[in-house]
Amino acid sequence: MAGLTIASAETPSISAASDKAPASPAARARMERSWEYGPIFNWGSGVGNRSDYKFVWAGVQLGKVLTPVIKAGRFSGQFELGGNITPIWMAFTPPPHDEAVNYEGQTYVVPFGGGTFHGLAMTPVILRWDFAHHWGRIHPWFQAAGGLIYTFHKFPPDQLVPHGTPGATSVWNFEPQGGFGIHYFMRSGRSLDLGVNAVHISSASLGDRNPGVNASVQIQVGYTFWR
Repeated sequence: MAGLTIASAETPSISAASDKAPASPAARARMERSWEYGPIFNWGSGVGNRSDYKFVWAGVQLGKVLTPVIKAGRFSGQFELGGNITPIWMAFTPPPHDEAVNYEGQTYVVPFGGGTFHGLAMTPVILRWDFAHHWGRIHPWFQAAGGLIYTFHKFPPDQLVPHGTPGATSVWNFEPQGGFGIHYFMRSGRSLDLGVNAVHISSASLGDRNPGVNASVQIQVGYTFWR
């Protein structure tokens, strides 16, 4: 009888433990409010009058899930705070050329800078919402973020001043952005990541002029470790 009593006592606890087990690696990362970190790579293109601008940058990203799942119907999810550092930042623009400029009713042909620009960037604030539906291995999110870019030459290229250096713009630019993406969990604690962000680049008039890059579309891929 004692043996029967022990077996019947253990059965509910085993069942309860299995009921609490995460259904997928994505669910486990949500339940444990994990840290995430790993390398990222971006490729992008300007749009509109900057469609001939191309961008490449690479770095590392860090994030932390801060809240339990907040119930909001199909928008249920968790809030995550993150950031990234991209020591490799490159912009490919048209080569130096002459361009017609209208000033006070007169048209002048002036030399413009261009070519490849190098720099580094930091996005210290990434506000991300991680959806918490039963997506199996897929963990979708959307985000808003803000960052700072430093380039070794003034960006974007502008009219050249004496000595052939770009004038009027700035080596410092800001990059507010927003986008969406997914983590695809290959196994527990490991995911491949894909995101699409709309990024605006502007000096906030730190230079005499602020032509900026009004809009660009950036595709981001990454590999994430969850702890």
